[in-house]
Amino acid sequence: MAEFSGKREYFVGVDLGGTKILAGVFTPQLKCLGKVKMSTKPERGPEGVLERVTRCVKEVVGECNLKPDDIRAVGIGAPGAVDPEAGRMIFAPNLKWEDVPLKKALEKQLDLPVFAENDCNVCALGVYETELDPKPRSMVGIFLGTGIGAGIVLDGKPYSGFNRTAGEIGHMVLDVDGPKCGCGNKGCFEALASRTALFRRIQTAVKDGQKTVLTDMLGPELTDMRSGDLRKALRRGDKFIEQIVEEAAEYTGTAVANVINFLNPEVVVLGGGVMDQLADEMMAIIIATAEDYALPGTAKGIKIIASKLGDDAGITGAAVLAMRESKER
Repeated sequence: MAEFSGKREYFVGVDLGGTKILAGVFTPQLKCLGKVKMSTKPERGPEGVLERVTRCVKEVVGECNLKPDDIRAVGIGAPGAVDPEAGRMIFAPNLKWEDVPLKKALEKQLDLPVFAENDCNVCALGVYETELDPKPRSMVGIFLGTGIGAGIVLDGKPYSGFNRTAGEIGHMVLDVDGPKCGCGNKGCFEALASRTALFRRIQTAVKDGQKTVLTDMLGPELTDMRSGDLRKALRRGDKFIEQIVEEAAEYTGTAVANVINFLNPEVVVLGGGVMDQLADEMMAIIIATAEDYALPGTAKGIKIIASKLGDDAGITGAAVLAMRESKER
């Protein structure tokens, strides 16, 4: 990492999601000085959301007792297909956006250089830069949260693909007779192992009479259920939740095997909210399943690990993006 002196030595990383915006200020050594979180409010449309991103950036800079003059550049990870050269959001299904000039709009509001990338690519970049040493030539980060996405790093750089949609691993079909996915297909990885899929299965089973300690913890409607509640249920010996989590881990391991067979990266990293809470329960099953389904010899020497960055992967990777891009220009 480059060392900067004097003014403009800090970077802001922004993680733009369907429900929340998280912004953090980072030093050139990627130490986070402070964070600010606010709700996205996607119903306000692109203009309203980008105003909130601007406010979030200004707030976190102020919280860290800095001025705009102290910031070198801003990086942002956005949920969907992003053209990083133009800094343009091609489409974002969760936000219902199409053709939004992220970079141009934010640079006008912030009066700072802004660089944009897909959120999973940015998360992968954060993990790659801070958690992997020595640096591998290739890495795939798979992130299990509300949905499921992947970020690909080849030769140390994010890989977006021909149409900027590489990494849509959530829509890899793992069971042709499986549940319907939000994308319209059946049996997508996302419809089987995302937080949304797990919660839907649990709620449907409870309505059909399934017993679980979660109803004691959260009430019969299971309102405000979180990934951490599943961990608590497992600690209390809930066999039904154990089965649900094991199946999700097996589907994840199958997806990892497909990645190994197809791309053969040096490292596969698992992250996202589901993994943050359930890595201890899921990783052994994921690794064993991946090794079972990978072709003989293809998984040899490949590391399959859980990220420790958690919620900070997005803002860290976005700061890495800002640092790299501002250095190159």
